[in-house]
Amino acid sequence: MSGENDVEMHEEEPVEEVDDSDDSEESEDDDDVDTGDEDEETPENQRQAYIPGLSRPLKKGEELDFDPSAYKVFHSFNSDWPCLSFDVVKDGLGDNRTQFPAECYIVSGTQADKPRDNEIIVMGLKNLSTMRKQKENKGDDSDTSEDESDDEDEEQSKKREPKMHAVSIPHYGGINRIRADRLGDSTVCACWSDQGRVQVWNITDALNYSHGMSGESKTEVQKIDRPLFTNNGSGKEGYGLAWSSLKTGDLATGDIIKKIYLWQMKEGGQWAVGANPLTGHKKSVEDLAWSPTETGLLTSASADGSIKLWDTRATPKDACVYTVQKAHESDVNVISWNRHENLIVSGGDDGELKIWSLKTIQFGQPVAVFKYHNGPITSVEWHPDETTTFMASGEDDQTTIWDIATEADGQTNIEGVPPQLMFVHMGQKEVKEVHWHPQIPGLAVNTSIDGFNVFKTINI
Repeated sequence: MSGENDVEMHEEEPVEEVDDSDDSEESEDDDDVDTGDEDEETPENQRQAYIPGLSRPLKKGEELDFDPSAYKVFHSFNSDWPCLSFDVVKDGLGDNRTQFPAECYIVSGTQADKPRDNEIIVMGLKNLSTMRKQKENKGDDSDTSEDESDDEDEEQSKKREPKMHAVSIPHYGGINRIRADRLGDSTVCACWSDQGRVQVWNITDALNYSHGMSGESKTEVQKIDRPLFTNNGSGKEGYGLAWSSLKTGDLATGDIIKKIYLWQMKEGGQWAVGANPLTGHKKSVEDLAWSPTETGLLTSASADGSIKLWDTRATPKDACVYTVQKAHESDVNVISWNRHENLIVSGGDDGELKIWSLKTIQFGQPVAVFKYHNGPITSVEWHPDETTTFMASGEDDQTTIWDIATEADGQTNIEGVPPQLMFVHMGQKEVKEVHWHPQIPGLAVNTSIDGFNVFKTINI
């Protein structure tokens, strides 16, 4: 169980960590790597992005270098145990927020070594500042001494430090997946546990407490006697978990024994779980997504390589509308439904990202296929506002941002890189989930085995 100050949060320091200034102590070559030679510098207009799998392998002693000019915002933080699933919590601070420093809230679930050490962590991420511009050389005419400048830098850095005010809720069992939703005046989260049950927790008090915290980063424990609701189901664990955005309290869960259960909220904070699950997949249900525009329409991704579309208003035996049998060459890991168009993006173990249109999905043909990642896709999510933009992550330790509307341009294309690939974010190990913030345009959050990143790129 976490104690106070167990969460670390950092602002990236481009002046110290990035070779992007004239007085840098380290140099870069054409692939943005640090060669360790202090006497050589590559002009900025000759630097090139390092592209995994396409650029030459790093030589001994070389390291990839972070380019702060590519980001408007970039912060990292971590907790005692890895959080391999999280969700952004919609708050009451307003929509379409563009002012920084910013504040946002997420809820995550841990994967600890022992079941009793796990927790749900409600995180308030505060004072999220934009990247600092590097100072221009003052020259010999400057009236400011070096000591005074250092003092100013230290004072400004202190003011710009991001804060992490977290509340942890003890949870027995590792959390495979966690999803938050707003139910009236309350905020809840559903957790798929590796103990084979799904629980719904009321995290409203934890959010309010986190919002009221001040001072340095810290975590405080809140003991909740029991969750709002527990469903033990088949006793087998699962990963598919999705709240409906159109019908309050409707929840869908999918497990490793191929079953999808539909939940309906009743009075008194209770749910009725359908006795007859949706069946038809031949292997584990890996992910679920509700239609954001048509009530009752649900899509599922499975380790059997298929994607199914369900009309949950029909009886379970008649609910399957159609099936894409070989949506991917192997497991279909993740799916996301576009909020503005009838488009679905899927990611599989084959490393491919595929775009499906509801107008043509019955023919089993995607409208677009993107092959860039060198490992299985672990997460996908459409941008909440930009119709053609989505984000993905893979086991190749990359988080990528795509714009499917971008057309090929022979003058700027890079061989082996799809023109729709807009941004590659690296520096983490085993990236598991990505989410956009629905109220702060362009702000992205991801989680990996070694912590969280919060970032906003210059081109989104």
